[in-house]
Amino acid sequence: MSALLIVLIILALIFDYINGFHDAANSIATVVSTKVLTPLQAVVWAALFNFVAFFIFKDHGVANTIAKIVKEDVITLQVILAGLVAAISWNLLTWWFGIPSSSSHTLIGGFAGAGIAHAGFTGVNSEPIIKTASFIVLAPLIGMLMAFIISLWFIYSFRKSIYPKIISWGVILVVLFFLSQVLEFDSKNFKTHYGNPMLDILLFARNFKWILVSFIVITMSLFTMFLGSLNAARSTMYLKRFQLVSSAAFGIGHGGNDAQKVMGIITAALISTHYIKSFSDMPNWVPIACYSAISLGTLSGGWKIIKTMGTRITKVTPFEGVAAETAGAITLFLTENLKIPVSTTHTITGSIIGVGATKRLSAVRWGVTINILWAWVLTIPVSALLAAGIYAVMGMFM
Repeated sequence: MSALLIVLIILALIFDYINGFHDAANSIATVVSTKVLTPLQAVVWAALFNFVAFFIFKDHGVANTIAKIVKEDVITLQVILAGLVAAISWNLLTWWFGIPSSSSHTLIGGFAGAGIAHAGFTGVNSEPIIKTASFIVLAPLIGMLMAFIISLWFIYSFRKSIYPKIISWGVILVVLFFLSQVLEFDSKNFKTHYGNPMLDILLFARNFKWILVSFIVITMSLFTMFLGSLNAARSTMYLKRFQLVSSAAFGIGHGGNDAQKVMGIITAALISTHYIKSFSDMPNWVPIACYSAISLGTLSGGWKIIKTMGTRITKVTPFEGVAAETAGAITLFLTENLKIPVSTTHTITGSIIGVGATKRLSAVRWGVTINILWAWVLTIPVSALLAAGIYAVMGMFM
């Protein structure tokens, strides 16, 4: 490896660490705000499940999308270096001011901006950028809608009626049917391509994320039926316990989504220097290093953003924390399966707004929310301009 390539890999892992530090609030804001865990306990919990994602997300689809933002023949180490420096700078700046901006979009904007500075607009692939940009809007809306539905579902389950139980059993049956169809479809494809039934173990690993999502939804359905038989005090106690599960699920989604972005950058650097031939040749040390870096970053926390996410948008109770984290986790699992890099910050913010809106729209502090939205809109273009400027300065010396 060349010295510059080694420097790039180190910088990428530093960004990954800062990403975990910057986005720790996404994983733990609600669980800290509801006092289920202390900040220290929460970051340890989130960091653990950030790394658990390494064993669940094996297709690296999000990483592949990131690697293709700039066209392969345009990627140089200088382009990647400019993008990384811009992304790190913007991340540290927004962390300092306590703004929950997206580390994901910072990296995407920086990479694209440096690519444009190097080869013009023809140097970037529009498809992954358009997909990513569209989910600036769609990811929080999906999280918001899911959180709103889950919150209403919980509220309805407290009614002493048979109808909430019928709804819960209906959800369980739908989820089991969906899972059976996914497994059957992949099973047929595996037998067609490989003709070896022993690959059922591999099939299980390939679909483990869907099995996990199904388990979460089924557990939540059974839990809502159980809540209906409890008084307010006991239901709050059990909701606090269940929030450990929902925050763990969101931690897995966060790790799986965000660590892959840096994997994509490192792999693009390895391909551009002919260290490997294609994305499928990614060495095993790349995902291990990326998941480790983001987990260590999460351990470092980020209290300023936790305060914004967990207390300033809307007041969060254990019941609302479970709804927001579950909705956020399902959204992240869904978008990862679609190979779309989304912002965990946007997703959990939308989910928190969704649970706040079930009380009344005035329960959401829209002034804070609008400031956050401005940060979302500005992140990609500001990071791109910053990267283009850094690339131009680097051109004077390299």
